[in-house]
Amino acid sequence: MRCERYALDGDPAPLVAQLRGMVSAAASVSEAVAEIIAAVRQRGDAAVLEYTRALDTGGAEPQPLRVPEHELDAAAEALEPEVRLALERAVENVEAVAGHHVELGDGGTRRATHQVRLRRFPVSRAGVYVPSGRAPYPSTVVMGVVPARVAGVEQIAVCAPPGPDGAVSPLIAGACRLAGATALYRMGGAQSIAALALGTETVAPVDVIVGPGNLYVQEAKRQLSGVVGIDGFAGPSDLIVIADPGANPEPIALDLLAQAEHGDGTIVVGVSRSGALLDTLADQLASAPETGAAAAMIEVDGPAGALSLAQAFAPEHLELIGAEAEALAERATRAGVVFVGELSGTAFGDYIAGSNHILPTGGAARFASGLTPATFLRTVAEVTVTEPSELARAAAPLARAEGFELHARSMEARIRDNQPG
Repeated sequence: MRCERYALDGDPAPLVAQLRGMVSAAASVSEAVAEIIAAVRQRGDAAVLEYTRALDTGGAEPQPLRVPEHELDAAAEALEPEVRLALERAVENVEAVAGHHVELGDGGTRRATHQVRLRRFPVSRAGVYVPSGRAPYPSTVVMGVVPARVAGVEQIAVCAPPGPDGAVSPLIAGACRLAGATALYRMGGAQSIAALALGTETVAPVDVIVGPGNLYVQEAKRQLSGVVGIDGFAGPSDLIVIADPGANPEPIALDLLAQAEHGDGTIVVGVSRSGALLDTLADQLASAPETGAAAAMIEVDGPAGALSLAQAFAPEHLELIGAEAEALAERATRAGVVFVGELSGTAFGDYIAGSNHILPTGGAARFASGLTPATFLRTVAEVTVTEPSELARAAAPLARAEGFELHARSMEARIRDNQPG
């Protein structure tokens, strides 16, 4: 794997632009996706099956879109014991972390004149897209389904591309049963996003769609974001590791290489004030098999420079290794997830720690968060006015200033003659 060397000198923004430029810009698939969405809107199941035949099963006749319940039960029972144990533990940990978000509960404020209570309600139906590129990803089933279930979503549909035999991987099916999905569909690509958003004869429309996927999946989410809620646009993965000079290079190199397994478009970056550590890491990456990922080693003059670089890059994953680096944790506010300490490798978050691996990519951690139950919750404000006179007299002039006479009069109609003011 090719690994570039840089040194941070002042403003990190130009260097971040160079790092992001190490991978090719995504090709536009906008028109192709628009055609797929239009076909699904017009022809429903027939269009989804047509694209499944062309894009997933290699021309073989697809199986029915929805996987029956008995197949899910059988898939869960047939899982290898150690795989089932890992999935059950992942479900348990993700559920515990997700439950903390929900326990924050509803809130509100009471004033002398009125009360505003904020109440949260789950959406009725959610869709989770699970890619099956180089391999099936049962861990993504857990990451998408469990937060939706903890949020209280009643119907959780998973869709995954079938293979040439028309079947969805038993690993995906078994994970769906263990995580608590209520439906599994044999469909992938832009057509599956269109089916989930618009509904077909077989697929009930959902309210929110989450999950990673290829360019076609992400473009379909973008084009349908006015029809359904989405978690964001998942692009290639990235990782920054900030390490002290005395850090052990072996686990750091493994973490960088592990993230590079995601392939084309992935960016992995080592950051340290030790040129010797960076040289060692670069050598280990250079001797690894080519994955299509981009790698860089960046020398900084100290923790402050390392933090400024990480904040500007806004990585999907950030690792802090060594006392100096770990002390930055509280100030690392622009990352999808932060792993603190040599023992806290990124892979734990990808599978079993309980944090989520559906995270903001491409620098979106500047404004976006990883998947949580909040993605599936709507906040409704409940307003109870008990003393309207003061509010009406205060607000009516503002309404009239905006040209809304009837707004003003609707408030003034509630003024009570026996109230002061």
